[in-house]
Amino acid sequence: MKFHLNLLRAVNRAIYTIFEDEKYADKVLERILKSNNLWGARDRAFIAENTYDMVRYWRLIRAVAELETHELNETNLYTLFGTWQVLKGVSLPKWEEFKNVDEKKVAHNYKILKTQRKILYSFPDWLDDLGYEELGKQWNKEVEALNETAPVVIRVNNLKSNKADLAKSLSEKGIQTEVVQGCKDALILKQRQNLFITPEFKEGLFEVQDASSQLVAEFLKIEPGMRIVDACAGAGGKTLHIASITQNKGRIISLDTEQWKLDETKKRARRAGVSNLEIRLIEGSKTMKKLHDTADRLLLDVPCSGLGVIKRNPDAKWKLSLEFINRLKVMQAEIIQDYSKIVKVGGKMVYATCSILPSENQGQVATFLQNNPNYKLEEEKIVLPSESGFDGFYMARIIRES
Repeated sequence: MKFHLNLLRAVNRAIYTIFEDEKYADKVLERILKSNNLWGARDRAFIAENTYDMVRYWRLIRAVAELETHELNETNLYTLFGTWQVLKGVSLPKWEEFKNVDEKKVAHNYKILKTQRKILYSFPDWLDDLGYEELGKQWNKEVEALNETAPVVIRVNNLKSNKADLAKSLSEKGIQTEVVQGCKDALILKQRQNLFITPEFKEGLFEVQDASSQLVAEFLKIEPGMRIVDACAGAGGKTLHIASITQNKGRIISLDTEQWKLDETKKRARRAGVSNLEIRLIEGSKTMKKLHDTADRLLLDVPCSGLGVIKRNPDAKWKLSLEFINRLKVMQAEIIQDYSKIVKVGGKMVYATCSILPSENQGQVATFLQNNPNYKLEEEKIVLPSESGFDGFYMARIIRES
């Protein structure tokens, strides 16, 4: 492999900003990749892939390089980059920047350290302990799956296109896709490419959305003409999928506590050709009370640890804390208890997370059902990254009987 110093500097800058300035990896890379118009697609791919891989395996790289407690100065950043390349089996050029990388020492240290799961897959002690405590031996499979690169999956917008037409149109532009079994609106990219510059994206023919995430709207068992409330809508990914399924018939009410997310939903809905959507900011209990007993379907895609989507957001491993997850669990219990009143008698709600921790999933649903005997679990679905190859998700469909 031929290295270019300016690309290495870009990776080092990204790594420094992610870990020292505690910025989100996707935002850091977005800024860095925009900073040089001369970089081609291959250069950009090199920067992005190496940055994400180093974030994924950060603990292993630092341990093998024996730099766990050292500051991230320029010399150490080059040593860490070089160590990662050696771990991948790449021969390093005889550069001054790599003078501290000893290939024999890297091999020796790796042989010793790879026996420890939390170091091999680079998870903080507390998170590795929590995962094993909740999932037992299954955690061994999940840590491996969560360190894989996330595939790029798109969801066809059935208001404007269909899977066959979209696949053909993208293929004509050199973007090859294949269908995803068990996910009727999904196409997976055979090769990672920038989709946001395509006319198909600008015309609203598709959205980028993981296959597991696409299962949630389907799990709601929607029919056109229904009144549907998406109560934790965020930037609207699942709202748009719901609109696509309803074919703009019926009414969708999209709620969130943050206006900027709702503004993003509005923008995306316009591009997608959605006409049956109403957007409301949650300003307090009054907003919710007005909606009590009105929804045929209610989606509660609640805030969660995001442990199921770590392959997509690897820096989350280093930003999460046990205290934060415990606070989220309190919030989840409050949301399902308070918002469940929105669904009318005979209606159904789906409680969903992108976590794989039973305490955020089955545990929350069990507690809710125990406290609310007039609601009954109809079906639940657990999607594990190790089994699906996609993000980890949980969803429970609950019917309000009285």
